Amino acid sequence: MILTVTLNPCIDKSSKVEKIKPDSKLRCSEVVNEPGGGGINVSKALQKLETPSVALFPAGGHNGNMLCSLLKEQGILFHAVDTKVETRENWVVLEESLNNQYRFTFPGKAVQEETIVTLIDHIRSFSPSYVVASGSLPPGLPDHFYGLIVKTAKSVGAKTIVDTSGAALQALKNKGAYLIKPNISELCKMLEVDHLEKDEIVTACRQAINDGYAELIAVSMGAEGAWLISKEESYFAAAPDVPKKSTVGAGDSMVAGMTYMLQQNRSLKEAISFGVACGSAATMNEGTQLFKREDALHLYELIKT
Repeated sequence: MILTVTLNPCIDKSSKVEKIKPDSKLRCSEVVNEPGGGGINVSKALQKLETPSVALFPAGGHNGNMLCSLLKEQGILFHAVDTKVETRENWVVLEESLNNQYRFTFPGKAVQEETIVTLIDHIRSFSPSYVVASGSLPPGLPDHFYGLIVKTAKSVGAKTIVDTSGAALQALKNKGAYLIKPNISELCKMLEVDHLEKDEIVTACRQAINDGYAELIAVSMGAEGAWLISKEESYFAAAPDVPKKSTVGAGDSMVAGMTYMLQQNRSLKEAISFGVACGSAATMNEGTQLFKREDALHLYELIKT
């Protein structure tokens, strides 16, 4: 069973406007509300791949109730821990005249550390085979919380996939996650180097593996594609050229695609190829819609050849 963990969930609100002008009343389209946050997006993507998961997250207030209602409507299994504080919301606005996307991401309110500890303790009760922990930390929480998730998952024999950034990612050193997904900039920070050339990525990832960050490292290269590297293997999947409408959820879609393959014991090459296919397919849709299954399968056939 796949359990996704989102420590800082949100309601993703998206809308469109013809043109963005300062000091003007902007006539926007109807707002679309979607349940969001890293792990929740992974659960949504896995559902598109006809793979069940359970989304575990803290939630509170009006937005927390809306988050749970939206997940129920979409048929996604979840377990919410009450935070007693309002769940955050994010905004995505598309400027149609220029096809520019504006993303407004808010930090949310501080959550009691005890609440998050309780949530992490719940991991044991689900007895998962994979734990996918993705997204930012709520304000005020120490950077080590993803390491605590890795430790808890290991205690029940689960493999942990972590997709986070900044200090929370760097705090995973010596924690031994199963897989992490930094971009080039984040990989540089992990290794305390200023710059990495493309031909240095594999060596750099193996240094991070030796430093105990993870057994596998997927390096996102944006529109170019991504690497998946272990101690013995390394594979690069080039991203196909597709019409891009939104980048929201592309990274979470990539994580879902890799998780989907890995939990079926497919090869690393298949995992990164399908991950890039799902991520690329997500950019073909507006707002926060993630990807269409048929698009992901079509792109996977192109990438893996």
